[in-house]
Amino acid sequence: MESLNQGLIAKRLNISRTTVSRSLANHPAISAETRAKVLSMAEELGYRQSPGRRARRAKAAMRDVAIGVLIGVPEGTVKMATFPYLLKGIRECAEVERVKVDIHYQPPEAFHPEAGRKPVFRHIRSGDWRGALLIYPFTEAAVDVIARKISTVSLLENYDNPLVDTIDTDEVAGIVALVRQLVAAGHQRIGYLTWNYPVGGHWALQRFGGYVEALFSLGLEFNPQWVLNIHKDAPRRSPVEICDEVARLTRAGGPTAWVCAADHQAYQLIQDLQVRGIRVPEDLSVTGFDGLEPPAHLPRVTSMQVPSEDIGIAGVSRLLNRLVHPNSPRRKILVEAKLVQGEAIVAPRGA
Repeated sequence: MESLNQGLIAKRLNISRTTVSRSLANHPAISAETRAKVLSMAEELGYRQSPGRRARRAKAAMRDVAIGVLIGVPEGTVKMATFPYLLKGIRECAEVERVKVDIHYQPPEAFHPEAGRKPVFRHIRSGDWRGALLIYPFTEAAVDVIARKISTVSLLENYDNPLVDTIDTDEVAGIVALVRQLVAAGHQRIGYLTWNYPVGGHWALQRFGGYVEALFSLGLEFNPQWVLNIHKDAPRRSPVEICDEVARLTRAGGPTAWVCAADHQAYQLIQDLQVRGIRVPEDLSVTGFDGLEPPAHLPRVTSMQVPSEDIGIAGVSRLLNRLVHPNSPRRKILVEAKLVQGEAIVAPRGA
């Protein structure tokens, strides 16, 4: 009777014992097809490695591997971006774990599966990368192609894909905290706005969910006319058009405060309102999200500070864990944001 070991698996598949060992350790040199055959034969024969041995082998296979980091913006063209803070955490964790990091900037609207000549897809096909971290939204189709080839973790964006893990901030709790700040200052009429993005934007919808939850839990009015760029069938407004509508509603006795889905939206709104003769916070209160430093000569908005460095560290750790345990259930990890008090909230006029 033949012994049930890796040698038997190698004999049945007519491959080397080294290939079997590397397949069971999820080694980067082994193709997905070969690894699948080895795992299938191991299951058929009833072969099981001890958890400790499997973990040690897998961890050893992680040394000096490379992961790709895809950032959904053209390099150097985004103001008030948060990805540099994410990259700081990613690099810090990668150095400790002896993982190489390969960073690519990709305009999301031009990044799709048919673009076969993109360096990213070449790295994936050639096996240069063991996994990928995604920063900012990409199309669902592009993400699906990546996730089917290599382990994938998304930072600050959710995808309808069972193969993609997510490290995100608690969007809902953060927005609820901001609405409570406005209510504590005396505001009862509160609007919500976001910009229109060509790709993704799930985070803006999730933050809108927090806005609705806060209004209903506090017994405040929900007015669809005070929500901009959210409804699927509503007209898509540019930042300038958003400002025009906010100014019109302000003069017509509408919201006395606006919850902006992100800091960069809030600061642009404040700047554009100044040109139209509306002052923040004297005439209108505004909140943001991300906790970024304000541009010169603008008041700091009350915001939720996202622990971007911690999220970058958690992203690398989660990706390495996924490489060691490729068949483990999908994970969604939420990191709590911190309230940052600002100068753009005051009591509404007449309160």
